[in-house]
Amino acid sequence: MARPHVRRLRTRSAAVATGILVTGLLAAPASAQEETPGGASGTVARTVGDARYEPGACPKTPEPVPELEGARCGTLTVPENRTEPGGRTIKLGVAIVPAAAVDPKPDPIVWLAGGPGDNAVWAAKRAVDGGLNRDRDVILMSQRGTYSADPALTCRNIDEFDARAVGLVWDAPSTGREHVDATKACREKLAGSGADLTAYNDIQSSADLADLRTTLGLEEWNVFGISYGTDLALTYMRLHPEGIRSVGIDGILPPSKAGLAATWRSARQGFDGVFKACAEQPACNKRYPNLSATFDRLVRELEAEPVTTTVTLPGSQTPVKVILDGGALVNWMASATHVAPGIPRSLDELAHGNPQRVAEQWVGAKTDPHNFGHISHGLAYGVFCSEWMPYETDAQVLRAGREAFPAFPSSVLAQAPQLPFLREDCDEAWNIPAAPRSVRDVTRSDIPTLVVSGGFDSQTGADNGPYVARTLSRATVVTIPYVPHGAIVYSKCAQAVTVSFFDTATAPNTACVKDFKPPQFEIAP
Repeated sequence: MARPHVRRLRTRSAAVATGILVTGLLAAPASAQEETPGGASGTVARTVGDARYEPGACPKTPEPVPELEGARCGTLTVPENRTEPGGRTIKLGVAIVPAAAVDPKPDPIVWLAGGPGDNAVWAAKRAVDGGLNRDRDVILMSQRGTYSADPALTCRNIDEFDARAVGLVWDAPSTGREHVDATKACREKLAGSGADLTAYNDIQSSADLADLRTTLGLEEWNVFGISYGTDLALTYMRLHPEGIRSVGIDGILPPSKAGLAATWRSARQGFDGVFKACAEQPACNKRYPNLSATFDRLVRELEAEPVTTTVTLPGSQTPVKVILDGGALVNWMASATHVAPGIPRSLDELAHGNPQRVAEQWVGAKTDPHNFGHISHGLAYGVFCSEWMPYETDAQVLRAGREAFPAFPSSVLAQAPQLPFLREDCDEAWNIPAAPRSVRDVTRSDIPTLVVSGGFDSQTGADNGPYVARTLSRATVVTIPYVPHGAIVYSKCAQAVTVSFFDTATAPNTACVKDFKPPQFEIAP
């Protein structure tokens, strides 16, 4: 997950690939509602309890989003902290992409973005490309603190540090100090703006979703969560199940398991998926034998003697210094599963003294200033530091790392994949209280749920699917082979299964999974 690289779903090119219990407000009596009769959802102003939806201009996005042309848009105003009656309010941007069908079904789909900290409104293309608006409207609401919300709790200084960090030793104490200093500066900026940093979490965001449904006047809707959005979806369906027809979750992050230990287990599963697929392809296995052993050896060697190189990215004249140590290689691999066919060749070149392919992918989006200032670090750390870190010990994280990767050096295992120095960030910089332990309760529900994972997912491992399904009595579990984190973005089969599910929630068509073919790995001359 920027810092939240672990949960932030990337959909870029190969060169770039690399988250107090309150009850929701029920609908107020008609006399308390203020509305204009008639109109499609999103075109009517309505107040329900302390929440108000007003039609208006579409939310801002970092770049134009063609899929929002023709969208019905507006703003949801809610309390920043529902435990403090009469406190300040915040505004969440809403965009409703109309269904492609002439006669759409009445129950739309609400999209929950990844991160924590991604902007759902910017994900309109993913939703449309995935076919979700075929015969239903798709609702995109900027989660509190994200780019299209007001306030937007973004911190450009963290993005700039993460860009510089490619030239630092990944797990060095000096890197950790700079990391925490950047987090402290972010916190001081956001707290100084008046934001209540304790109010940016799954509990409040779940209540926002409940308020959105009622203020849009919808009796029923469907939910689709991707990556960290699955954590939010499971929390939402546990705390506010009313009005939910069905739930699709893709790239599963169970609230009860969310944390650093889970990142080690997921990395092991995703890496092994790639290594196994190569071993089962005669050409790949012959050219790149024992790929798993090669990877482990490279991690040990680079941790002992890091490689320093430079990368000049397209469109830039300035070389970027890159240090590849063991921790950097592990984190490169966690992102590279999105472009798995090139992994064996990249590792082989690195093993033979050519680090350029790995270095270019590792630098990727981290050094592109066009990507700075888009992620809500305020929301990310609100989730990490109140819901994850208080309920996991360092010993548990280290044990999970050793079980997953027994050959790795202790210095590599000291920093979990994609979230280095998170304990220090939370304890020394963010300084917010723990959420109630109930935030990590498993979700028990009979709401029809589609549970989708990718076989190459190294960020939220595929075994999380059967885990959450144990307590979802009407769950359909699907693992799409050879696909990375965020299956619906990468797989036509995952898209077909998901659209089928929303049509027939108790009996989706999963036939395409049986015919899924492995990728053809790149074979160097």
